[in-house]
Amino acid sequence: MKIHIDRSICTGHALCAAKAPAVYRLDEEGFCCSDGQSVPPALHEQARLGARHCPEAAIFLEEEDSKQA
Repeated sequence: MKIHIDRSICTGHALCAAKAPAVYRLDEEGFCCSDGQSVPPALHEQARLGARHCPEAAIFLEEEDSKQA
């Protein structure tokens, strides 16, 4: 799973980091800076929890296909 943040709509509420601090990091201004970060399987549910709590829906989670072609 990869995290994608639309910084153009993120307003810095920081609810993602409050709900899932092991997954989401904030920059010095309080905005999420986890864009492009890979999430280990053990933290997938935490990533989803943080994304669900984003009031602007600025977090998109890309589910990576674990099957080999």
